[in-house]
Amino acid sequence: MTLRHGQAVALMVAVTFLWATAGVVTRQLEQAQAFEITFWRSAFTALSLALILPLWQGRGVWRRMLTSGRALWWSGVCWAVMFTAFMIALALTSVANVLITLAAGPLLTALISRLFFGQRLARQTWAAIVVAGLGIAWMFARQLGEGGWLGSVVALGAPLGGAFNWNLVQRSQREGHGVDLVPAVLVGAALSAAVTLPLAWPLRASAHDVAWLAGLGVWQLAIPCVLAVVCARVLKPTEVSMLALLEVLFGIALAWLGAGEVPSPAVWQGGALVLGALLTHLWLTQRKETLP
Repeated sequence: MTLRHGQAVALMVAVTFLWATAGVVTRQLEQAQAFEITFWRSAFTALSLALILPLWQGRGVWRRMLTSGRALWWSGVCWAVMFTAFMIALALTSVANVLITLAAGPLLTALISRLFFGQRLARQTWAAIVVAGLGIAWMFARQLGEGGWLGSVVALGAPLGGAFNWNLVQRSQREGHGVDLVPAVLVGAALSAAVTLPLAWPLRASAHDVAWLAGLGVWQLAIPCVLAVVCARVLKPTEVSMLALLEVLFGIALAWLGAGEVPSPAVWQGGALVLGALLTHLWLTQRKETLP
């Protein structure tokens, strides 16, 4: 499947919209709690990808997964951390809090690459990391007296898992061992479901809840992940990062309109710092790439 640039941009916008539905859907649930929510979404994601992958890449995908080496499985562990932290955080704090914390992912990726993989960072990257860190710290500080800080701390697990994931994938590619991200997502979803099942037992979700969570597994995660990989073959990394920010805007708007969840002033203030730092950094990076 080959896309033109404009088609890839439009498809990536649709992907971010699908990603953004997680928050508003969790607000429609009747009985399922944090660990059970995570289990059902991860289980349906794993099941969906187990059906999609052979149709997309052929039956040989299972053999390739077994011979892909450790990088694929470590990437799967990172995905499992991301899936689990994200959904548990949604059960503990506001959608806006989680999404804005998640938006710091590209800057955390740069920081992890410096601290653990020895890569040098430009001054503009250090400046963006500091500003985004101040924004997240401001949101956390304002929540200490409100009791919502735990959800924000858990939410940090998602971008941290992503940061280690992208660095591991990049290092593997430099060493000549490419990681197929879609099978890694399948591994991550299966691990997330396996880890959270004992914590979610006995399962109490109603048929209504399971139907919503099945939708999350298929339409919010499995299918968008496949489509994002297709888009990434056409778009530049900076374009993907900038378009991915739409998930924050879509997610906050959907939670506001669909669940009446109005972001607090601290979220607006901290979010402005995080998103402003990230957008400025992405703009400077793209400008540097286009200069002769």
